[in-house]
Parts: sequence; C-alpha cells; structure tokens
Amino acid sequence: MTTLLSDLNPGQRAAVEYCNGPQLVIAGAGSGKTRVLTYKIAYLLEQGFQPWNILALTFTNKAAREMKERIGRLVGQERAQRLVMGTFHSVFARILRAEADKIGFNSNFTIYDQTDARSLVKNIIKEMQLDDKVYKPSSVADRISMAKNHLLMPTAYEQSTWAVDDVQHKRPQVSHIYNRYIERCRQANAMDFDDLLVQTYLLFRQHDDVRRKYVERFRYVLVDEYQDTNYAQQEIVLQLTLDDGHVCVVGDDAQSIYSFRGANIDNILDFQQKYPQGTRLFKLEQNYRSTQLIVEAANSLIRKNERQIRKDVFSENEQGERLTLKPAYSDKEEAIIVCNDIKRIRRQEHAEYSDFAILYRTNAQSRSFEEQMRKDAIPYRIYGGLSFYQRKEIKDVIAYFRTVTNPDDEEALRRIINYPARGIGDTTVSKIVETANLHSVSLWTVIQQPVVFGLQLSKGTLTKLGNFQSLIEGWRQRIEQEDAYVLGHAIIMESGISKDIYSSSNPEDVSRQENLEEFLGGMQDFVEGRREEGMENEILLTDFLQEVALLTDLDSEGDADQPKVSLMTVHAAKGLEFPTVFVVGLEENIFPSPMCTGSMRELEEERRLLYVAITRAEKHCVLTCAQNRFRYGRMEYDTPSRFINDIDPALLRVEGDRPSPAAGRGYGRPPYQNPRPVATQFLADPKPRLTPVRHESPAPKSTVLGSMGLREGSVIEHQRFGIGTVERIEGSGENAKATVAFKNAGTKQLLLKFAKYTIIG
Repeated sequence: MTTLLSDLNPGQRAAVEYCNGPQLVIAGAGSGKTRVLTYKIAYLLEQGFQPWNILALTFTNKAAREMKERIGRLVGQERAQRLVMGTFHSVFARILRAEADKIGFNSNFTIYDQTDARSLVKNIIKEMQLDDKVYKPSSVADRISMAKNHLLMPTAYEQSTWAVDDVQHKRPQVSHIYNRYIERCRQANAMDFDDLLVQTYLLFRQHDDVRRKYVERFRYVLVDEYQDTNYAQQEIVLQLTLDDGHVCVVGDDAQSIYSFRGANIDNILDFQQKYPQGTRLFKLEQNYRSTQLIVEAANSLIRKNERQIRKDVFSENEQGERLTLKPAYSDKEEAIIVCNDIKRIRRQEHAEYSDFAILYRTNAQSRSFEEQMRKDAIPYRIYGGLSFYQRKEIKDVIAYFRTVTNPDDEEALRRIINYPARGIGDTTVSKIVETANLHSVSLWTVIQQPVVFGLQLSKGTLTKLGNFQSLIEGWRQRIEQEDAYVLGHAIIMESGISKDIYSSSNPEDVSRQENLEEFLGGMQDFVEGRREEGMENEILLTDFLQEVALLTDLDSEGDADQPKVSLMTVHAAKGLEFPTVFVVGLEENIFPSPMCTGSMRELEEERRLLYVAITRAEKHCVLTCAQNRFRYGRMEYDTPSRFINDIDPALLRVEGDRPSPAAGRGYGRPPYQNPRPVATQFLADPKPRLTPVRHESPAPKSTVLGSMGLREGSVIEHQRFGIGTVERIEGSGENAKATVAFKNAGTKQLLLKFAKYTIIG
C-alpha cells in the first residue's frame, strides 16, 4: 500500500493516511475526490479493518459500483465485494428490513416510489373532499417529503412555522393530510423513499441497543458528496459516528447546488463543530482537469461568496486561454454563435462532437440550440432529459394545434380530449372509438354528430362533448384570420393548459412553466422572423406545425452511437467534464434565477452553480448572454448577469461587438458610442446590476427607405441577427427589401417594413 500511496499528491496522501478521528476532506473541482475515497478504503483494509466493518455511503448506485471496482483493483475483488457500500437509501433499507419489528413494520414492507406516494396523497385529498386545485397532490407530496427530510413528523409539523405557512397559503389541511398519509403507509406496510431515512433515524433514536449494534459493526464510516446531504442524512451519520469519531466525509461546499432537493450546505460548513473529539480538516486543492486560467477564473468567481470554507485551487496543467465572453443580440444569434464555434473548434483541433457541452440554467433554454443544431446538421443529445419538443407539456400543446388544424387526427384528439380534465373519461372515449370503427369514420365525425351515429352517452356527457366540439370549432374558424402566435396563445389560454401548468410553484411545475413560455417565445419568433423575411403568407398555425414536424423528426438525430454534443442543465452536469464548455444565457432573470435573488443564501448557491459550470471545462470555456429574448409573448431586454462582474476581468476576454442599448430598447436612435475598451464597458459599473432588470423592448418604428439613410454598404444593428452589412436594396415603399450579410447569422433578405434594426454606420 505504501507503494500505491506514492501515486497520490501530498494533500491526497495526508487525507488517506489520517484515521484517528473525525475528518472533513474538502475536495476542490477536479482534485481527485473519488481517488482519495478509493485509496482510503483500501488503506483501511490494509490497516486491519475488515470489509464488513467499513460503511461507505454515496448518492448514486453508479458511484458505489465504480468505487468498489476501483478498490477491487487495489486489494482484490473478493475483499472489495464484502464492503458495505451503497446509497443512503439502499443501505438503510437493508437495516430496516432486518430491524422492522422494532418499529412496527413487517420485514417484507413495500417501498413506494414518487408515483405511488403522489397517488396515495391524491386519494387522501379526494377522501377528505378537498379541492385538488388548492391541494395539488404533487405539491402536497413534495411538502410532506421536505418535512420528512427535516425530520418533522406530523405532530411537530402541526405546531411548526410550516403549518402557519400553510394557513397563509390557504391550505390549512396539509398537516392532516400528512398525518393520514403516515397512517395509511403503516396500514399498507409501506415506506416511501424519505421513510427509509426517517425510520432509520427513529429506529436508532428509540432503540439505543440497536444503534450501538450498528456502531460496533460499522467501525469506520465514509460519506461521499457530503455537501449534498440533507438534515436527516446528517443526523443518521452522527448517530453512527459520534461515539468513536471514526468518520470521513468528503465534499466541496463550493459545489453545493441542490438545496431544492433538501441538501443543506450547513452540514459541511458546520461539520467541524459537531464532534467533541475535534475534527481534522484536509483540503484537496490541485485541479487535474482544467487549464490554469480556467481554474483561476473559477476561483475569482467563488471568492465572492461569504459563506464558504476557503481554499486555493490551483492547476499545474498548461496555462491555456482565458474565459471568453460572447455577447449576442438575441437567443437566436446566441445559438448561431455557439454552433459556429463548435464547427470551428472541431475543425481546428480535430475534436469529436462529444468533446462539447452546452450548459444552461433551465431546461427551456435548449430549444434555440436544438433548432440551430438541426439546421447545421450537428448531432446532439439532451443529457438527463427529453428534447424540447418531446416534453409532455409541449406535446400536449402541439396535440391541440394538430387537432385544430386537422380534427380527424385521432392520436392528437385522444391526447387532449380530456386534458385538462373536462369529464370525458376513458369509458366515453372507448364508446366514441367503437362507434367510429363501426361506421368507418373518424372520431371527430362522431363527436360532431353523436346522435346521427347512435353514440350511447348520458345527457350530461353529451353536453361535455358538445362543449369540447364547440371549443375546437371556435379555434378552427380563426385559422386563416390569425397568425400562429395569436391563435396558439389563445388555444393555450382558453383550453385551460395555462391554468393547469401555473397552478403550482414546485420545481417540476416551474420547469413546465418555463418550457411553455419558451415555446410561446419560439412561436412569436417564428411569426416575426417570417414577416421580416417577406414570408407573411406563411405564418399560420399550419405553417408552424410543419416547421415543428421537421424539428421533431427523430431520424435527424442520426446514429445513436455517433459522437454528439451534450446539452444539459448545470445541475445535470455536476460530476462531468468536457474539453469545451459553453455556459449560455448569462443574464439577469435567467442566471441567477429570479426566484433565487431574494436572499444572500440563495444568491450564493446560484454563484456556486456557475462555479460548477465553469469547472466542467478542460480547455475552453465560453460564456454567452443575449440582449433580447422572446419571453412571455414579447421581446424582452435583459442586462448581463451580475456574476460576469464577479470574474476577474484579467481572466475574461470579451469577443465581438457588444450589443448596444439601441438594439434592445428602441430603434432610430443615434449609434451607441463609448470610448472605453469593450471589456471595460461590459464589466464596469456593477451597481446597476445588483437587482434584476427586465425591460420590454418598445415596438420599433417602421423603417422607411430613405428617411433613415439606408443604402448599400450601410452597417446595421439588428434586434435578432446582430451586426450586418447591407449588400443590396431593391423595391420601394411597402415592398422595399434589403439583402444583409450578418456577421454570425449569414445572409438574410429583410422586408424593411417589418425589419427591426438601427443604422450604425
């Protein structure tokens, strides 16, 4: 083992060799955390610990498997297989099955997944005759889950501030639902995932003899990713290790980004005060992943956080290049810039597509990049999620659009006939299908004339079916009169989809809301873009559906085994690394999220999230921000993220033309001029960005040929396409067109009466 330890750097080796008491290992990004855990467990085995006396807790089964395999290569697979290693939930489930009788369960208890738990909550709400619009099952289930993570049982919950908050939000019965939920789980001999923690804690607290048995068995406890533990997990670790202090926790407070799942950064920040024996702190500060300048830039960012365990991460890799900031005029140009960079770097460095990752704050941001990569034939995959147009809420909306444009579309009709719920259940649909098949007509034909086709339904159900039919017909009459955005927006609002999606504020529903807003923005962009390019006769809902059909053609994604660019949220990227990383959408109201700027604690987590994003990069890290985005059905102007100012300007290169205020706030103004260097312009004066700023872009004045001095050779600043040079002007008056070569977006022909630009040269 001494020979093997020679493979470790001094910091890693010191952390491995110390086994005399509580130990906190702060592992900076790319510093070999897994390597230290692996070698430490192998070292413990060499020091005389038996495999079954070592408990290693991880957050994923994959991490446990990989660690066990690595340990097996060091000490032999047979010894490694006898280690007690796995996720908190899997290890504690085994303990609970062995000790189930102590807490009133049978050892064959069922484990409810999230779907089971939500279904039970839904049934309880129904039995209590509560309004499921107020007591939304998913939100109540999430509330119960979070209470359990804080070890807050029903009796204590009723007396807590949580119950007061429930009353303020007009849902005072949550504590009673919680109590019934606990009772029903016990009656069913079932535990949900949170119970695996709660019941283990209660088992050890109420039966000290059982706790001591496991303290004696697990003579050494190791915990991976300690910054991600919740209150319940921390308390169980303390129950097992306070007696002798044989515990090693490894993590990085600078990468604590999961508070929405219950993770509590205080666990790692306050760990050293928990043990009376005194805790030794070890820091792994050498980054083996990234170039020196990427590491220094990430350090300069995270130093702005007040609550942290200070460390000085360094790299001995090549110096590399500075971070690059590429401001864009719009989300469309942002996507073009990123795709152009991918093609350039791939060509210059002979890189694979799998060497690139695009990281964003919210899932909804994938849309513009997906669309551009399909246009550029760049293969990609959505890591840990669905492609934008495959997400349920988007497919639901598209099914409505398909039904409105072609009501004979059976698959679309069946998807939306009872969504949102309107009392047309499966039994009714089955009767419609049977009748349609009997007469060899479409479902819609039967719905239009139920009496003619002998559809056997009650009067009340026929009324509901008639209301649905009238709703669809009302929209159908507007297809030729309204553009895709206007009609699409009306369908989303009038169908009840918007109300359903906005009925909750839990993270899952917020993500659905963001996707819906992005979809509407995409529709608006589709309509305005076609108008501007002289395609005003191709902006109807049918035209939009044709465009979407091309985007959702799964065959265009190519061979499943070929290298692909990875698209993902920053949360999903934790633990991964790529030679080139693009961190996109660095604007106020996106990154940081507007929901996370209400307190210093939340804002610091957002800054840690950007730190995680930057430290995924090995060689190149490119930051982008867009000045204009279609959101909430209109073009909006956002300021760059405050976090850009937190990065040392010496480590950040600003590339390209910075969008001027004129491009986002109005047109026909004098060109934006400022003698300061562009980097200084962009990074100076941080104070105005301390609070989120969102402005709606005023409607631009129509550009009339001549009055604005537009001519061949003019340089314009376009709201969506950025800087371009006018190559040709043709036509006059309402039909005037200009052919413009844009720096990033290529050559476009613009119908000037709709074009949104300002002349800057």
